[in-house]
Amino acid sequence: MAAGVTALAVATLLAQAAIAGARTAARHWPVLMVLAATALVIATARWVRRRSADRARAVRLAGLRLTLSGIDSLDDQGFEFALRDLLLRDGWTARQVGRQGDQAADVIGQHPTLGRIVLQAKHTTVGGKVGSPVMYQVKGTAGPVHGADIAVVVTNGSFTRDAKAWGDKHQVRWVDRDRLRLWAEHGVALHELLHLPTRRTRRQVRHPSARPIRPWHPEMTHERPHSAP
Repeated sequence: MAAGVTALAVATLLAQAAIAGARTAARHWPVLMVLAATALVIATARWVRRRSADRARAVRLAGLRLTLSGIDSLDDQGFEFALRDLLLRDGWTARQVGRQGDQAADVIGQHPTLGRIVLQAKHTTVGGKVGSPVMYQVKGTAGPVHGADIAVVVTNGSFTRDAKAWGDKHQVRWVDRDRLRLWAEHGVALHELLHLPTRRTRRQVRHPSARPIRPWHPEMTHERPHSAP
């Protein structure tokens, strides 16, 4: 009985509050309409600015060309951001993730038909060589840790013969100085350069540890895409 009385009292209070709210809205509807219209205008303006910025960025990236001499002058992190921008140019959604303890992933990208990619960046001197241990490490973490479909090691130097042979055998792709020239300077897309296979995205299962890749936007980082010379 007491519960029924309580429920009735609560229902009565709610009804009274709803009636009071409706009356308040009726008295102040012009103000509410102005506020709603203002919010709509602000949201639309932000959307238009974002779309304009996205289109302008896409145009800049479409013509992105990086010279090897310019790449050689970068530091390690600058090299990672350069690779990120090249992926963006090629139609990937990508972010730079390299840091201490990155488990052999400096850039992670996602493509609607190519899948998920992990790049390990090895910035070195022109005559420097990347050895097999790097390939072992990338193979051990790209799929199990980062949920990648494609693992690539990129250097502005070269690879030892054993490193290239091991990578070819175990699906760890490599981009040496000659391939980097084609990718960065000549504008050949990475998936064309490495003959990456397309994947049936409907059947793809994302690795539990793989974080989604958000579209890059200038507000997300102080780093900006590299400009074409």
